[in-house]
Amino acid sequence: MNRLHEIIRREPRRGLSIPPWLDRLFSVGIKSTDPAVVQRQRCVNIACYTGAVSGASYILMTSLYDFWGLLPLNAHNLMLVIAGVLLPFCHRFGEHFVAILFCLVLGLGQLYVVWMLGITADLHTFFLLAGAGLYLFGIQNWKLFLGLFAYALTLLLIALNFAPVDGILLPTDGYLRDMVSSQTLVSVMVINAALTFYALALVDRAEADLEQEHERSEALIATVMPASIASRLKRGEERIADRIETLSVLFADLVGFTSAAHDLPPEEIVGFLDRLVRRLDALAEEHGVEKIKTIGDAYMAAAGFDGGARESATAIGRFALALTDVIAQQPPLGTRKLALRIGIHTGPATAGVIGDTRFSYDVWGDAVNVASRMESHGMPGRIQVSEAFRALTLDAFVFEEREVLTIKGIGETRTYFLIGER
Repeated sequence: MNRLHEIIRREPRRGLSIPPWLDRLFSVGIKSTDPAVVQRQRCVNIACYTGAVSGASYILMTSLYDFWGLLPLNAHNLMLVIAGVLLPFCHRFGEHFVAILFCLVLGLGQLYVVWMLGITADLHTFFLLAGAGLYLFGIQNWKLFLGLFAYALTLLLIALNFAPVDGILLPTDGYLRDMVSSQTLVSVMVINAALTFYALALVDRAEADLEQEHERSEALIATVMPASIASRLKRGEERIADRIETLSVLFADLVGFTSAAHDLPPEEIVGFLDRLVRRLDALAEEHGVEKIKTIGDAYMAAAGFDGGARESATAIGRFALALTDVIAQQPPLGTRKLALRIGIHTGPATAGVIGDTRFSYDVWGDAVNVASRMESHGMPGRIQVSEAFRALTLDAFVFEEREVLTIKGIGETRTYFLIGER
């Protein structure tokens, strides 16, 4: 099981990495602090840049071919380059200002170049990029997208039905149109690939963040309740309340902790408790015992939520013996060597999830009350258990009988010290 502190401290998967300089270029002119708006406006910037690059490539090609004969076309492409460079600085005028202006200008400009070179140059293919408008506006602004999609569709139909076949510029030059057609297909493919690549890079990054958060959530739930209870919560069960006929409960308290920690710096106290509790948590997991909670310098655990009374009681007994070994290995707190006082009882209990903003899984009932009394009336360094626990685990452990104790709320009670395994 992944522990919460390990997940929090480890380096998360960042998703597909984009070079910092390119990320800064995509963010030019963006003032919004809303992550969703920022992502859409970055896609708008990419569309502007790819439009500028496409325009520049056409200027280069047509200038080398026939600069003066194709000057009206070069003028349009030069305006496209200028618009692609300057439009990203206009995001401050509105969330969708640049996207709308870019689509309107690009649509009319494309209709103009179709008229200049004709249908055979395939420049109307650029209208097929209208579907990529979803990257610019987002699915939540689908009405705006549909409006601009209808605008692009209208321009495409006008071009297909009314634009001259061979255009106005150099109408007899078939080689020029074949060359422009090839350039157009390549440009459409590159622009579509650039937008799709960036959109999928955002998705990959978002998935990496979600994966990290999911692991943290899973680990957090696992730290506050048993796995079976966590599964029920995740399935949507709203009220979790269970009656457990035989639950084995353990309380362990650090004897002398308050006086030992009185004059010590907070870092030393927290460090001691953190190391100890982590070790106890590892032992609980190793023995199949559920940690319920820590209460100050006390530790509460239980076993038997899923049935198997004898096996659960044996597990909690072995866990208690392991605790005494662990505390013996701990360094002193300040100048004082601490000991654990442990109490165990087996009996009926009620368990459930309570709370809302900081919910917790807790246990109540006879098993808890008597186990708490076993601990509070016990002795430092010893494991005091009830007669019910001894009867259930007599074949697994060796016990030492203690005198009958008078315990408040319970009366005269026969108790035993757990010595070790048989």
